[in-house]
Amino acid sequence: QVQLVESGRGLVQSGGSLRLSCAASGSFVSINARGWYRQAPGKPRELVASVDNGVSTNYADSVKGRFTISRDNAKKTVSLQMISLKPEDTAVYYCKMRVKTRIGVRESEYWGQGTQVTVSS
Repeated sequence: QVQLVESGRGLVQSGGSLRLSCAASGSFVSINARGWYRQAPGKPRELVASVDNGVSTNYADSVKGRFTISRDNAKKTVSLQMISLKPEDTAVYYCKMRVKTRIGVRESEYWGQGTQVTVSS
């Protein structure tokens, strides 16, 4: 079983910066995909950024040029560096990872508990 725990400062002023981190723990063979999602009040959950097994990254149009996703295989973490934050970035941010828990079985997806990010004007 795998557990994901997000961490990072949750309150920042408009124009400021914030870094989120997600650490995986438990028993698994490999992490094959990593991503950050967010859900604002009254809106559906959306993909913010993702990185695959290699170095290819994908970003939502609303955060391109402002957010950067990175991974650290040794630490089993994925981070989201956010700059030039806007009030509309306010949401609960979730970490998701696709992992292989055992050789010979299909990959499984796991979600973190979510962390509140609030950007004040």
